[in-house]
Amino acid sequence: MTKTPNAQAPSPDEAAASEDATAGGAQDTAANGTANSDTSSAAPAPGDAAAGSPGTSVDKPDAVRRRAVTAGTAPAIDRSRRPLPGGAGSTPGGGAAAASSGGLLQSADRRGILMGLLTAGAAVVVGSVIGNRGQGGAAQDVSPTGNTVNATIKVEGLRFVPDTVDVTPGDRLVITLDNTADQVHDLVLATGQTTGRIAARAKGTLDAGIVAGPIEGWCSIAGHRAQGMVFHVTAGGASAGGHQHGGGQSKHTGSGNDAVPDYSARLPADFKAFDAALPPAPASPDGGPMTHRHTFTVKEQVMQVGAGVTQRRLTFNGQVPGPVLRGKVGDTFEITLVNDGTMSHSLDFHAGITPPDKAMRSINPGESLVYTFKAQHSGIWLYHCSTSPMSLHLAAGMHGAVIIDPPGLPAVDREYAIVASEVYLGPEGGEPNTDKIAAKTPDLMTFNGVAFQYHQQPLKAKVGERVRFWVMAAGPSLPTPFHVVGLQFDQVFFEGAWTLGGPGQIGNAWSGGSQALGLQPAQGGFVECVASEPGHYAFVSHSFADMEKGAHGVLEVSP
Repeated sequence: MTKTPNAQAPSPDEAAASEDATAGGAQDTAANGTANSDTSSAAPAPGDAAAGSPGTSVDKPDAVRRRAVTAGTAPAIDRSRRPLPGGAGSTPGGGAAAASSGGLLQSADRRGILMGLLTAGAAVVVGSVIGNRGQGGAAQDVSPTGNTVNATIKVEGLRFVPDTVDVTPGDRLVITLDNTADQVHDLVLATGQTTGRIAARAKGTLDAGIVAGPIEGWCSIAGHRAQGMVFHVTAGGASAGGHQHGGGQSKHTGSGNDAVPDYSARLPADFKAFDAALPPAPASPDGGPMTHRHTFTVKEQVMQVGAGVTQRRLTFNGQVPGPVLRGKVGDTFEITLVNDGTMSHSLDFHAGITPPDKAMRSINPGESLVYTFKAQHSGIWLYHCSTSPMSLHLAAGMHGAVIIDPPGLPAVDREYAIVASEVYLGPEGGEPNTDKIAAKTPDLMTFNGVAFQYHQQPLKAKVGERVRFWVMAAGPSLPTPFHVVGLQFDQVFFEGAWTLGGPGQIGNAWSGGSQALGLQPAQGGFVECVASEPGHYAFVSHSFADMEKGAHGVLEVSP
């Protein structure tokens, strides 16, 4: 960090805050104003001067009432109370003194309370201004020193190093962000300035202007702030404190403005459910192993998640889940990842056996990589973005499935792929709430990315048809016990092995059946069933709280 003379005075633009900072400053001002109103309202108002004590205790009813009046939660004229003679205080209604005046406040007492309210209001305004100056707001009451502090901040993992810079109030602060990490980052200050998105191994500069007081900063990439990418500007050793940091954190995770799901809401009339129908695995002309080539393009877009809510989703090819791939043991998969997003992304295929060092590395926007693996074992395998924080990227939609058929898998009448996942709502049209992700408290549970979509647009089958459900629990954190109401499973393939039926007819000797496929996150398998009568058979997560949040669909069986 260097400090150099600079006689240039700040321009008006340098003190201007962004919309984000204005909102944050308003919250801080309100918070400071509330604190000051509590303090000032505890002091005697002009109409209460006869109380000869040094001050009214906050524990006394009178002080409590004045605070309530100031806060607007109680009327200024309370017909159940009146001041004692001389304005020394008040007693609950029902006493002799109250009866003598019908419970109405005298004119002088009303004037006293009015003056008290005006005094308290003035204290709120003064407290707000003082609080704004102390929180890095746009108001600046310091004289420029003519010095410039140049600070270079590096990124190590998900941390700014150093994460604190101290300046003298009145100094100009210029920050260079050296992104030595392997993914995109930025630095945003509560006063509105930002470096913009900085690619891995690149640098960017931020001019914070004249510093009047402590300022908080953070990386605005989804999930990074919650993972610890915060920055502090202290002024003469004074910090913004835990209140500023905590309030800003809540604001940016959206906990106060999160969308509220309506579990009875219908999806838009033009909504088309994710196509769960699964075609057979492609086959090479000679019947031997083949190479599957696919391009996954990262797209970040606002999409329906069900329950009347949209969210900004991180996707492969604009869909959630990503493309369902299918092949056979011995096949090779060559996947080209193209990052058309605004942040770093990557791929992790559980179906492959390969060192993650290069194949799973994060790539910047505009870059691409080729991920190649050979399928050596059968099953339904998860793939997902492995860029930190993985929980957010996966919860935001960056997951999918690769199905590798067991050798000799017989054909059935219908096959469906079901990928179960969680949705942690942030603001309408916004990014997921990282606090909820960390706490594992989802708002919605989905089959193939949208809650209740197959309730509104059922999957189809006919009486006597054999239906195979391939099911993957994508998580990121919660299990999925898959169940079809009214049906039983006579074939169960779980994590690479038949546990019921199959070529060895496991369970046949004792007439075995199965009622649920219990999957932990990243586990998968398939089940088969046959409906002997027409009707509507619900398929659900048998964790009923999750079912009621959207892990619910219908298999419509016709004659």
